[in-house]
Amino acid sequence: MTTASATFVLLPGAGSDSWYWHRVVPELRNRGHEVLAVDLPCDDDAAGLAEYAATVVSVIGERRQVVLVAQSMAGFTAPLVCEQVPVELMILVAAMTPAPGESPGEWWEATGQPEAARAKAEREGRPVGGEPDLKELFFHDVPDDVVAEAFARGEKEQSGTPFAKPWPLAAWPDVPTRFLLCRDDRLFPAEFQRRVVRDRLGIVPDEMDGGHLPALARPVELAERLHGYWVALRG
Repeated sequence: MTTASATFVLLPGAGSDSWYWHRVVPELRNRGHEVLAVDLPCDDDAAGLAEYAATVVSVIGERRQVVLVAQSMAGFTAPLVCEQVPVELMILVAAMTPAPGESPGEWWEATGQPEAARAKAEREGRPVGGEPDLKELFFHDVPDDVVAEAFARGEKEQSGTPFAKPWPLAAWPDVPTRFLLCRDDRLFPAEFQRRVVRDRLGIVPDEMDGGHLPALARPVELAERLHGYWVALRG
């Protein structure tokens, strides 16, 4: 590994696994990086955020020049990892941004996510209320063949355990942090994310086109963004 390369550690969101990143992994490797896509113990009722973080720490081992990339709910896990191993850069992608003492279960009402998602659906003429259509909510911009593969694999069972306990950090870790939102994210609308990121991290998020699952929908663009953050950090 050259000094220009990094170890990208990729964390999936709730009810997901390392497959989520399968289109991004080769793109980052082609740019000269080591890439580790992590499987979190999301279907283990004995595992909370501490166990999620411990899983990531174990995967990282003694590696250095680590870039930690967190999708969606993994925004709660990534900062905990930064407290335990050296991380040079943390990148949140369409992520939940926690506040001290707030559990992932409390995050939704605390941030106003339900109202924001409903307002976006109403503006776009999509149905509101009832059980959400997962294809419409998450996969609306993902290629048909990738959607078919995702549904053939099925979704992992997501335990409620990590949603119950407060996020334990008193403050955001002292690690360079970038946030990349997706402008057509139907779960976490762009205007909602701009507000939450500003209020909780004090930064302006970067933006790209697409919905909540950019690693499946726009892997080349996402990989180039992630690589670009590393290049900018290294000067």
